[in-house]
Amino acid sequence: MIAWEFGAADLAGLRFAHSPMAELVASVFALRAGPAPWIRPGWRARVSTALGGWPTLRAVLFGPRGYAPDFLTPVPSVARPRLADELAVLAATPADRVAEQVRAGWGAVAPAEVERFVTDPRGALAALITEIRAYHQVAIVPLWPRLRAVADAEIAARVRAAAERSPRALLDGLHPRLDWDGSALLLKYPDKTDEWPGEGQDLTLLPTGFAGPQVYALTGSPTGRSLWYAPRGYGNIWDAEREPDAALSALLGPTRAAVLTLLAAPASTGDIADRLGLAAATASHHLTTLRDTGLVAAERSGRRLLYQRTHLGDQLTG
Repeated sequence: MIAWEFGAADLAGLRFAHSPMAELVASVFALRAGPAPWIRPGWRARVSTALGGWPTLRAVLFGPRGYAPDFLTPVPSVARPRLADELAVLAATPADRVAEQVRAGWGAVAPAEVERFVTDPRGALAALITEIRAYHQVAIVPLWPRLRAVADAEIAARVRAAAERSPRALLDGLHPRLDWDGSALLLKYPDKTDEWPGEGQDLTLLPTGFAGPQVYALTGSPTGRSLWYAPRGYGNIWDAEREPDAALSALLGPTRAAVLTLLAAPASTGDIADRLGLAAATASHHLTTLRDTGLVAAERSGRRLLYQRTHLGDQLTG
């Protein structure tokens, strides 16, 4: 177990954000880990097939030590950064730091793409950023609306729980591998024992759909410290395009069954109307009926009201 210093006073500096680069790097971790039931095989096959076109990205993120350089995932300065915002931070990373962290992923012998970070760090970093954009288009963009919606719903639910109960609710039940004893965050890794100082830095929680069953802690970034964890319902991100089955359509009617199936990931009335070609009033009527019967619940995220299936709704869709 790792004890990461985090006292009651640190709650005042706790914040949430959703990071495109955290999702991207976590998706690479998921690829490296091999097949998993919570990720669609089609996504894995599509991304794995394209990896050959990104030699610098492969060298940096698929090295033998399973290491991802910290500079790739700066702690966001805003709650909802764009990929372009985060890539601008990457591009400004000092060249010596880039070279040191990339080289740390390899032993004595490294491929030419890695050695270039030592001899031509700026050129190598530019090549890496170009390949990150290409990877993002293939691996992340098709899922991005659902990844962002699930993260938004998670953040809204945690903030509301903290307002209704106590600030501790921001951390309670965050993840099975995580606990808080009032003075330290306890990361339950059976093969690791350590104590990490707080170092006076605020903590940013990053709900990250691709984190899956893992929790990732970033402690050495000059932009702060962060903790990546999967938001509730992360496994449904890949199910949102599933067609409703015949039995569900017979029970609820085809349109209402389609609405419930789409709500594997959070969506607004407008999202549902657009994706099913419905009038906004019709989508609203179906959502209200599903909410009144306990199959979906609504959470406000900023100015948007997001609907998502309840546990009962998940059971009904199978």
